[in-house]
Amino acid sequence: MATRRTDPEAGRRALQDWAGHTPSDGPAPRSVRATAVRHTLELFAEEFPGGAVELRVPPFAAVQAIAGTRHTRGTPPAVVETDDETWLALVSGDLTWDDATAAGRVRASGERSDLGAHLPLPGPRRAVREARADVEQEDT
Repeated sequence: MATRRTDPEAGRRALQDWAGHTPSDGPAPRSVRATAVRHTLELFAEEFPGGAVELRVPPFAAVQAIAGTRHTRGTPPAVVETDDETWLALVSGDLTWDDATAAGRVRASGERSDLGAHLPLPGPRRAVREARADVEQEDT
């Protein structure tokens, strides 16, 4: 099981804050994105425990997940790396795994590095939908 370092409530709020930003607002503040990324990476590692894949979202965090061969030193057997906006779009359902990899927004190598069957994450997807519905309601 992944060690939780992010307060779940703070993570949920950060994810909602991220979801409330529109392209015209520009990107969400770095602190919001960092907390949302850490929170969702922890959720991913809890949902899919293991050490076969190292999932990296620099500079914010990295976790090991997915059952299989665990590594303890050196280069892991499988690595997935992406930026924060892509990761949050993947976990929320704004972007599919296939579209992200086709666009070169995700670098994935090794066995078990295809995370398409594991994304989006239901909790973050729901939180983002609710946050956006609230924003739309406020705008009307």
